[in-house]
Amino acid sequence: DRVTVEGSTWADLPGKFEAGTPMIGQAVGWGAALDYIDSIGGMAAVHECEKNIGAYLYNRMSSIPSLTLYGPTDPSKRAALVSFSVDGVHASDIATFLDLEGVCVRAGHHCTQPLHDALGVSHTCRASCYFYTTKEDVDVFVEKLQTTIDFFLSAGKDGGEDGEVDYFA
Repeated sequence: DRVTVEGSTWADLPGKFEAGTPMIGQAVGWGAALDYIDSIGGMAAVHECEKNIGAYLYNRMSSIPSLTLYGPTDPSKRAALVSFSVDGVHASDIATFLDLEGVCVRAGHHCTQPLHDALGVSHTCRASCYFYTTKEDVDVFVEKLQTTIDFFLSAGKDGGEDGEVDYFA
């Protein structure tokens, strides 16, 4: 409650056990983040960017025949992300090979095991966008994804008698 040279008094519970100095640095950072969001037009502008880049991502990925895309087909009902799988290729393999190309996606069940069970898949990949994602970023992702898919789908065809592939990304 109060500290002096002569002594101190304690606040009533639960204040007696409060940690002390508030998170000043985090409060300043939060303020700077809010100022930045305001400077780019607010959350409405962020939402508009996400809606546009999410639709672009979905449309580009829809053009890849070997992909299964999950979720609504109507872009207005989608977030700026796409969960997907490639028949016969584990999601972790897709994610690892994309990582080697400098592209980051999530692979796994994304804490949605019941949904994955209902869809009949164990794992998916997920590509996510935010307001700073550009169409060029999406184009590079789709190019690298196609290269990765081509590698896996041709792995058994290009190998020798033992099916070994002689090249790697």
